Amino acid sequence: MTDVAGVEQRWAVVLRWGPYVMLAVGTVISAATAEVVGMGAGELYAAAVLVAAGLVLQLWWGRRSGPGVSGPTSSSLRYYFLRAAIAFALSWLNPFFAFYAAVGYFGAERLLPRRLLKAGLFVHAVTIAGSQSGGLPPHGRLGWVVFGALLCVHLGMIGVFGHLTAREEERTRIQAATIAELERTNAALQQALDENAALHAQLLVQAREAGVADERRRLAAEIHDTLAQGLTGIIAQLQVVANTPDPALAREHVDRATALARHSLGEARRSVHNLAPVALADGGLPQALEKTVAEWGERTGTRAQFTVTGTAEPLHDEVAATLLRIVQEALSNTARHAGAGRAGVTLSFIDDEVTLDIRDDGRGFDPLAVAVRTRTGGFGLGGMRARAERIAGSLTVESEPGHGTAVSARVPLVRHDR
Repeated sequence: MTDVAGVEQRWAVVLRWGPYVMLAVGTVISAATAEVVGMGAGELYAAAVLVAAGLVLQLWWGRRSGPGVSGPTSSSLRYYFLRAAIAFALSWLNPFFAFYAAVGYFGAERLLPRRLLKAGLFVHAVTIAGSQSGGLPPHGRLGWVVFGALLCVHLGMIGVFGHLTAREEERTRIQAATIAELERTNAALQQALDENAALHAQLLVQAREAGVADERRRLAAEIHDTLAQGLTGIIAQLQVVANTPDPALAREHVDRATALARHSLGEARRSVHNLAPVALADGGLPQALEKTVAEWGERTGTRAQFTVTGTAEPLHDEVAATLLRIVQEALSNTARHAGAGRAGVTLSFIDDEVTLDIRDDGRGFDPLAVAVRTRTGGFGLGGMRARAERIAGSLTVESEPGHGTAVSARVPLVRHDR
């Protein structure tokens, strides 16, 4: 844009001061060649009057047009043809005044409407061809032939340069339209990116809020299914102890109450551990998963293996926490129901997606039957699927009685905020 503005400024200077310069050059050379050309006193007087008229015309146009010419107007039309008439008359008196006529080739498209452009250029072509052929009017048949040939040359050059100018203007127009379209496209793309970023932030906030609600429901289920039932069992056992006179039977129920208390304490610790992914505090998701899988294997006596494929990247906190909790829930289900001898967890970074696979060689189950129980109030697979869907992911389960289970979660790769 700066180069275009500079070119326009230079053209404005040429169009404003060029006629003064060319009128001065033509006047000096014509005065020096007056005797050679054969100008008499009357012709010299007429030339002086026309030069003065040309100077007045230039001064009038300089005040009328301001710093530059923006486009054809009625004033520019009068100025152009008055200047052409003065240049023609001066060239009739002395061919060297054609220097002043030459300025008509420059900036004609800025002064004349398109319908009169060829006519204006034709007038100047006649003037300059006449001066080049020895002056106007041509002398003799040869003079007219030379004048006609030169006029044809000038008209041909006008046609060629006019065609090139038109093509250049068309190319410039297309480039300007293309640039404008690119600017509109870039603006729309930037707006879409901004909207997408805002939507992404909103989705993460909603996912965080939904995660809080999900944790509350999970804790409610944990308390109901483990702690509340354990405490109820302990109370029942202690009531038997209080009502039986048999020391042996009382001892047996005390042992049962103690076992239930230990079991309830373990469940309480597990619930607190799952409440917040503290394993992520000391490292990224791969390190947290490796530690979780190793501790789970030691606790359950199951051979467990963790694998990472692809180039590991730091994930957004919500994505990492979701995947960690899915693994914890899946391994908990395996320990409770699968009776597996081996289990494996694989974390894969593939382009713009993260895949998490949990496999075991346990007894398996019927996914359709489990789905029915989930819809009627279960928390396991349904909770894992809900977690994945909250961050625009998905979870699939493949299992068959007697052939183990495979749980696969796929979520977008959202990098950690830096």
